[in-house]
Amino acid sequence: MTDHTEYFESEDFKEILRQYEESVKSGERIYMDADDLADVADYYHYHNRIDEANAAISLAMEYNPEAVGPMLYKAREALEAKDFETADKYADRITPLDTLEAVYLRAEILIKKNDIDKADTILSEYFKNDVPTDEYTDFVKGVVQLYLDYDQFMKAFEWIARFTGAESEGLKELMARTLFGLGKYKDSERLFNELLDKNPYSTNYWNSLAGVQYMKRDYNAALTCSEYAIAIDPNDADGLLSKANTLYTLGNYDEALVYFQRYSEKMPNDEFSYLHQALCLVNKGKNEEGLELLKKAVSVTPVESIYLPEIYQEMAFIYSKIGDVEKALQCIDLTDKLDCDHLHMAVMRGHVLLSNKKEKEARQEFIKALELSHNDPKIKLKIIISYHDNMYLNEAYKLYLGFFKNVDENWKEGYSYIALCCNDLKKEDEFLCYLKKACECNPDEVKAVLGEFFPEDLDPKDYYNYALKHLNNH
Repeated sequence: MTDHTEYFESEDFKEILRQYEESVKSGERIYMDADDLADVADYYHYHNRIDEANAAISLAMEYNPEAVGPMLYKAREALEAKDFETADKYADRITPLDTLEAVYLRAEILIKKNDIDKADTILSEYFKNDVPTDEYTDFVKGVVQLYLDYDQFMKAFEWIARFTGAESEGLKELMARTLFGLGKYKDSERLFNELLDKNPYSTNYWNSLAGVQYMKRDYNAALTCSEYAIAIDPNDADGLLSKANTLYTLGNYDEALVYFQRYSEKMPNDEFSYLHQALCLVNKGKNEEGLELLKKAVSVTPVESIYLPEIYQEMAFIYSKIGDVEKALQCIDLTDKLDCDHLHMAVMRGHVLLSNKKEKEARQEFIKALELSHNDPKIKLKIIISYHDNMYLNEAYKLYLGFFKNVDENWKEGYSYIALCCNDLKKEDEFLCYLKKACECNPDEVKAVLGEFFPEDLDPKDYYNYALKHLNNH
């Protein structure tokens, strides 16, 4: 198991890619090693250039269908489709040719099936019985990379901890990424800074550090890191995306839009960018332009994409805003067969109807959502927030009061919303009461819901004292 993204940056791979693309452009077939063609297909697949990936792997299979690289590609293609039977058949064919890759593949199949313990057993037994001592580090790096690919951060940590104290750059980077996945941002930040001390021109490390700073909400530092990456390589797609994301989070939609567009020039089949370009435009009141970009996003989005439900939801919001309820509901219907939160989408149906003054129909949809959720309090809260968002303030206020009477003392969600509702209704004492509760139990929610009323650099935990002081001065 290797980190292909690192290989893609190597001069060896760039030369292989150049030769292949020149042959495609000229229309003259060129014989290439099937494993090299599989790497080209991996590269295109990584960049969501699916048609080009299919062309490269078809040529590889034509030249040598029994080569390990093409079979691994086809196995992982089957895994994406959850066709475990086909993936297992490729693992059987690969085993006598390359036992190591077969072990990684069998483990990956099990991870995809969510049988993590069995995958770990296979990897551990192979490590104990078959890996020569001088190959321990490379094998462990491969296992850690595999677990990171599937967000199994604790397992990655367990494996990399076998080399505690190892100072190789590769292990340190894997540890930094593992700690990031575990939410240990300060430790991850320290390691990426150490890596940058030794290699200050690594766009990879600068972008990784930008990601750490972003998660720490140190957005100015995140911007600086992404700008270093772009200064080193103005065409660095990850740097452009990192800067775009941070600018978007800061509400700088004009500049964020520019960087999302620059990113899309490099990665024209990435739906995430088109989605966020659309959100930038919607936040600027340009709904029609946003809708066109969302349609563009749909056109390049694979059906298994985690962003497709959000794209349809945003389309529904726009259609709802312009009064086309039928199309809005059709967009929500398109999520029925997708892997997403269907209860949330059920609430969204009611929200669309309510925002178009179809209160009776909305109430029926909300009742269905509650029944499907077995009266889940999170669904109840979403429904109340929908009434609030649609300016049914008195009804929302009454529903909030009833809701919070029935939650247990450890409940932490929604206090910011009832505080906002009380503020909208000029109920200052109740606003302060619920704001205090929200600051104590859920500062992240307070920042998201009420941050616009407070200085940008003020800690959300201090919002109550700030509001108390300023209200008393009126």
